[in-house]
Amino acid sequence: MSQLDIFDSQTPQFSNLDQLLDALMSMTDDPLAEAGTNVVISRGNPQAKTLIIGEAPGPQENIQGKPFVGRAGQLLDDILRAVEFDPEKDVYISNSVFRMPPGEGGKAFRKPSNHEIEYYRPYVQEMIRLIDPIILLLTGNVACYSVLGQTGITKLRGNWITQQSCWIMPIFHPSYLLRNPSRQPGSPKSLMWDDIREIRAKYDQLTA
Repeated sequence: MSQLDIFDSQTPQFSNLDQLLDALMSMTDDPLAEAGTNVVISRGNPQAKTLIIGEAPGPQENIQGKPFVGRAGQLLDDILRAVEFDPEKDVYISNSVFRMPPGEGGKAFRKPSNHEIEYYRPYVQEMIRLIDPIILLLTGNVACYSVLGQTGITKLRGNWITQQSCWIMPIFHPSYLLRNPSRQPGSPKSLMWDDIREIRAKYDQLTA
């Protein structure tokens, strides 16, 4: 467990979450504005004590306007339910990048660039401040780079980092688990099961 200051003096300040969401929905000069994709921000309960930060919208998220609603999102919901978290009541889910980066070479979308992640970072930081979660889960390298300024999810995952009263844990992105379906000991799915049980135990400890 280590200490971290995830907030930046350049972070814009909003009075409440609705103001932040309105600002994000009104963006016209962000790096992906000309891509013609929709702004996709969040789903779940903004009063929840657990905040999950993902990567960027994919095609289904772009269509439905909510993060984590494709196959990876369905798996995330299954993982949460496995330890009795209700995805609609017990967590708030958002992104590191709020538009789908358009794909190249026939692909529907691509991973966001560092420049794109860095542009949206102040808004991610402000969302964390406004939600004020006791647990913050970072799914994959994009979220880790956005919040921690670090990558290397295989080394970061499963380790707690503390910021004031917030406990932060990097975890595998569900899409990585879909690409690595083995359930053998030491596999990504096995490690994710270890992590989500640890997260549940920490949540119960902090809310007791």
